[in-house]
Amino acid sequence: MFDKSLRGHSEIRSRLLSRLTSNRLSGSLLFSGLEGIGKRRVAFELAQREICFSKSACGKCEGCKADPLKNEFPNLLRIAPEGKAGLIKVDTIREDALVEGGVIRWAFQAPPPGCHRWVVIEDAHRLGKSSANILLKPLEEPPQGTFFILLTHRPDSMVPTILSRLERISFAPLNPEETRLAALDNGWDEQELDEWVAISNGTLKYLRREAFEKACSQIDAWVSLLEGTPLNEASDSLLPDKSSELAQSQQAALALEQLLVVLGELAHIRNGLQGKLKRWTPRLVSLAQKPINTKDGFKYALESMRALSRNVAFDSALRKIALALDT
Repeated sequence: MFDKSLRGHSEIRSRLLSRLTSNRLSGSLLFSGLEGIGKRRVAFELAQREICFSKSACGKCEGCKADPLKNEFPNLLRIAPEGKAGLIKVDTIREDALVEGGVIRWAFQAPPPGCHRWVVIEDAHRLGKSSANILLKPLEEPPQGTFFILLTHRPDSMVPTILSRLERISFAPLNPEETRLAALDNGWDEQELDEWVAISNGTLKYLRREAFEKACSQIDAWVSLLEGTPLNEASDSLLPDKSSELAQSQQAALALEQLLVVLGELAHIRNGLQGKLKRWTPRLVSLAQKPINTKDGFKYALESMRALSRNVAFDSALRKIALALDT
């Protein structure tokens, strides 16, 4: 019935399919939840099911094996932020280079036989006001046979007029067993899983070893800062890499997430619980004895994450956090 390689969210997936087959699915949806928990893959599954040879998302046929990130599907249009600023530009909506006439014209065309048309807009909080205004009318009255699915981990930063036109479906973090199984599916060793699960925090963002090691380097930098290392000596792995394909705001958000992991681990240790970040446990146990202001650390980290959508300079936010954590 479902692609077994897709872990988690079985209840939401069943409900979406039931509503789709009974013609009760809203044409304008918002999938919200933590980044990297599988919202996009669930959206793609709805489109991919229709090009599955058995119409069941079997996960085995040629239609199911095609990667929506690399292959063009006749029933799927994917819109994502562009450039270093990571914005969805108005021209992407109005006159996409890959779609003659842009998103709106594509959405109003007749769907392929046996299919619907699916427009998936990733990181919808990156829609500017001009881009959002073009989408207002089709989101309010979607063409028959077309579904808009907007994805975001920051619904609080979305344009209010867009938000008001969407039915929101909230995705919870994956449970530890689901993340463990996903890691095993992707070649991780059993011995590595406790630390990997702790850092992943209910998401699948760190399945690639390169991404995981980057997260580890950021944890190490935050621990070093807490130990008293000067900011200019510890910040290299925290500041955005200008040569990266990821937008600088996305890189900054990932660094801040690792601070929350470290502060959460400190809170666990202070409450007498066993630490899960094994390679840092001795250092964190030592730090737990110090009067580190974790409350303000959480506060400023979350404030900085919210500010990223306004393109606030991360280096200044980093200095503010470092001062708040200063023992």
